[in-house]
Amino acid sequence: MTLDFDAYVTAALFDRSGRTLFALGDGTVRAVAPGGFVTVEAHQGAVLSACAHPSGQGVITGGDDGRVVWTRLEDDDIVASVLGEVKGRWIDSVAASAESGLIAWSAGRELHVRDLKDAAFGRTFVHEKSVADVAFDPKGRRIAAATYGGAALWYARIADQKPVVMKWAGAHSLVRFSPDGRFLMSAMQENSLHGWTVADGKNLRMGGYPAKVKALAFLNNGLMLATSGSHGAVIWPFQGSTGPMGKEAAEIGFDQNAMVVRVAATPGSSVVAAGLDDGRVWAADLKSGAITTLKAEKGTAISALAITGDGGRVAWGDEDGSAGVVER
Repeated sequence: MTLDFDAYVTAALFDRSGRTLFALGDGTVRAVAPGGFVTVEAHQGAVLSACAHPSGQGVITGGDDGRVVWTRLEDDDIVASVLGEVKGRWIDSVAASAESGLIAWSAGRELHVRDLKDAAFGRTFVHEKSVADVAFDPKGRRIAAATYGGAALWYARIADQKPVVMKWAGAHSLVRFSPDGRFLMSAMQENSLHGWTVADGKNLRMGGYPAKVKALAFLNNGLMLATSGSHGAVIWPFQGSTGPMGKEAAEIGFDQNAMVVRVAATPGSSVVAAGLDDGRVWAADLKSGAITTLKAEKGTAISALAITGDGGRVAWGDEDGSAGVVER
């Protein structure tokens, strides 16, 4: 299925029921429905960030209107409700934890945390510099905030605290915990990937990228990490207590005429999908080494990519508003 939204595709995702949703630069969220799609205007401006709702139903989006919105399908009708708002700020990042039921978002230097089961609960953590991205640990108890000079680790429910700061010079733009919670990975504004061991803050230096790392995803039960930022998908090994330290990364799908700008992966198996800066999309099974082209037509850069947990379907969107859902 191919769709034309005529707006930048900020995010694509599959919810727990397998429904496909797209969040767009025109402020709308579109859900694939029989014969096309249904639309709701979630924001009065652009969608800047998105993640799956903790319930597994629908998507949480952050916009340049300062609102955090939950959009979901109910009886084939699409509805949106506001979960939070920070007037005059952009919501640069949103995150959610199915394990704890918490959601979080960044607005300027602030990190906001809310409990969807307790309307009275709220936490706001302030940083010295702007927060570019936020991520929960696997249990949803701690949250990492990417900022200038490293990442700050907070206990999500504790009001008065000082964060544990994972230091590394430079601007950090993307953070993710490993599935076992032992490692915290960060993509930087420079062409590099960095990480830390959470227990003791030891640095994991992972350089050598020809371009900025815009996406990363763990797969194979956390034993591998896939990233963008090169001519193929870069695969780092995470076996053992020290993760990738002292080990070489592999690269799959190398193409000297294009760069991988988005990756998505199956958490429990070895399938990774890649979106290229020339509009193509492919998927690979790292066990067999087989690569399948899912979108051969060239166009503008892929800006959003998602894969189902079983690796059976891939959703993509590009900078011009073209999007699709394909069987692998």
